[in-house]
Amino acid sequence: MKLDELRKLHQRKFREEFGHFLVEGEHLVLELEKAARDNPALHSARLYLTGERAGWPSALETQVVSARQMARLSETREPQGIVAVVPLLAARPPVPGERAIYLHEVRDPGNLGTILRTLAWFGGFRCLLGPGSVDPYNAKAVRASAGAIFHVPFETGLAVETLPGRFARIACLDLHGEPVRSERFRDCDCYVFGNEARGLPARTVDALRARAFTVPGCGAIESLNLASVVNMCLYELNR
Repeated sequence: MKLDELRKLHQRKFREEFGHFLVEGEHLVLELEKAARDNPALHSARLYLTGERAGWPSALETQVVSARQMARLSETREPQGIVAVVPLLAARPPVPGERAIYLHEVRDPGNLGTILRTLAWFGGFRCLLGPGSVDPYNAKAVRASAGAIFHVPFETGLAVETLPGRFARIACLDLHGEPVRSERFRDCDCYVFGNEARGLPARTVDALRARAFTVPGCGAIESLNLASVVNMCLYELNR
C-alpha cells in the first residue's frame, strides 16, 4: 500500500476496504511482534520507522520514512516514530472451556480497549460485539487495549439473538439482579453487558432467558462505568 492509502486507514470504511489497520507506538508494536511469533497471519504486517528508529530489530518487513511522512500516518500529537500496518485479525475457533463476554452496542472505544485488556489479563474468554458497537480497530480502542487486541479472540457484528444457539447458560448485568458473588454467576457460559447509556433492552433480556446479576453498591449514584463493571465481574469469576 502507498503512504497516501495508509493514512486512509484512520477511517473504518477504508480499514474494511483494504483489510488492514494501524498500530502506533513502541509498546503496541512489541505486542504485535510477540503475537506474530504464534500467528503466521501477522507475518505480513509492515513497520514504518523514522530515521532515529531505523535500527529497530524486527522479524517484520520495515521501511524508513521521513518525520513529515510519519506525522501523516500518526494520530497522536507527538508521534513515537514507529507505526505498523497490520492485517485485520481473524478470531480463532472457540476452545473447550472458553467463555464469552458479549457487548451490546458498546460505543466508547476507551471502554472497549480497557475490556480487551482485562480479558487478556485473565484469559479464557472471547469478546463478542453486537451490531452498532464501536470498531475494535479504532485507534483509541487499540491504544486502550495496550496490545490485548492481539491476544483476545473477538467477533464483530454478532446479533444478540444468536446467543441462545451458542450458549446454554447466559447471564446479564442488571441493577436488580442477584449479587455477582453468587455461585450461580460462575455457572454461566456467556455474560451480556449493555450499552453505556441505555443498558440492555428488557425485551432482549427476556428473549435470551438470561439470569440477571448485579454489582452491589450503596446506590449513591445511578450506574457504574461499563469497563469497570466488566472488570469487577471478571475478577469475581477468577477470584
